[in-house]
Amino acid sequence: MEKKVDVTSKAVTEVLARTIEYLQPNPASRAKLTMLNTVSKIRGQVKNPGYPQSEGLLGECMIRHGKELGGESNFGDALLDAGESMKRLAEVKDSLDIEVKQNFIDPLQNLCEKDLKEIQHHLKKLEGRRLDFDYKKKRQGKIPDEELRQALEKFEESKEVAETSMHNLLETDIEQVSQLSALVDAQLDYHRQAVQILDELAEKLKRRMREASSRPRREYKPKPREPFDLGEPEQSNGGFPCTTAPKIAASSSFRSSDKPIRTPSRSMLPLDQPSCKALYDFEPENDGELGFREGDVITLTNQIDENWYEGMLDGQSGFFPLSYVEVLVPLPQ
Repeated sequence: MEKKVDVTSKAVTEVLARTIEYLQPNPASRAKLTMLNTVSKIRGQVKNPGYPQSEGLLGECMIRHGKELGGESNFGDALLDAGESMKRLAEVKDSLDIEVKQNFIDPLQNLCEKDLKEIQHHLKKLEGRRLDFDYKKKRQGKIPDEELRQALEKFEESKEVAETSMHNLLETDIEQVSQLSALVDAQLDYHRQAVQILDELAEKLKRRMREASSRPRREYKPKPREPFDLGEPEQSNGGFPCTTAPKIAASSSFRSSDKPIRTPSRSMLPLDQPSCKALYDFEPENDGELGFREGDVITLTNQIDENWYEGMLDGQSGFFPLSYVEVLVPLPQ
C-alpha cells in the first residue's frame, strides 16, 4: 500500500503541473491561473481568469486592421468577421480554464495538500515508533516489561492508523476517475463550441468569396494628366525646381551606423544577490514576459518551473526562459 500511495502522489503532482502547462503555456498566465480562487468562482464572482487568451489578442488585432481597411475592402470585412470569431473563441477558452481549474485541478491539489500529506504524517510517526520499539526490544531485560509493552502498543496503533488511511485513499480512487472525466467533459464542450464558431466563420468567408466573384470587376481609369512646363534646359527633373539637401557633417560622437551606447547599469549590477547574465537578446511575445539584450545582468526573484525564471531589470519585472541566460548567483534553495 505504501508503494501504491507513493506512486499515486507522484502521478497527481506531475499531472497537475502538466495540466496547468497544457491550459496556459505562458508562465505569466499559468501563475494567474493557479491563483484563481475556487470559492469566488462558485459564487460567480470570476467570469474570466484574469489574463488574455491568445485567441482574443489575435481577434483584437484583426478587428483593428479590418476597421482601418474600411467597409469597401473585401479583406477588411473578412478580418472583422474573423476577429469577432476569435474573440468568441477566447471567451470559450476562458470557460475551459475556469471549469478545469474548479473540477480537476483544485480537487487534485486538495488531495495533495490534505489526504496525501496526512498519510505521510502517519507514516513518519509510524517509523519513529518502530525505531523506538526496536531499540527497547534490544534492551529487553534491562528495562521494565511495561515500558516495552507500551512501545509495542504505540507501534501497532500507528501501524493501524497508517494502513487505514492508505487503504481509504486507494479504495476511493474512483473520485480521481470522476475528476479526470470532468477534465475530458470540459475539453469536449470547448472543442464543440470551437467547431461551431469556426464552421460559422468558414461559411461567412465562403459567402463573401462567392459574392465577390459574382460582382463585375471595376476597371481602373487613371485621371487625365495635367500639362506642365518642361522648364529650362539646364533643369533635368522635368521642370520642377529642386533644392540641394544640406549636408550633415559627420560627428565623431555619432554616426548613422553607430549602435546606441548601452548604459552600464544594465550589465554591471552587484553580484551579491541571485542574478543571471543574458546570453542572447530576448523579445517578449506575451504579457508578463521580461525583455532584455545580450549581456544584461538580471536580478532573479523566483523560478517558475524547470524552463522559466522570474526576474527584474531596470525596475521592470517579468518572466523569461532559462535557456537564454547564464546563472551567475543561483536562487537560495
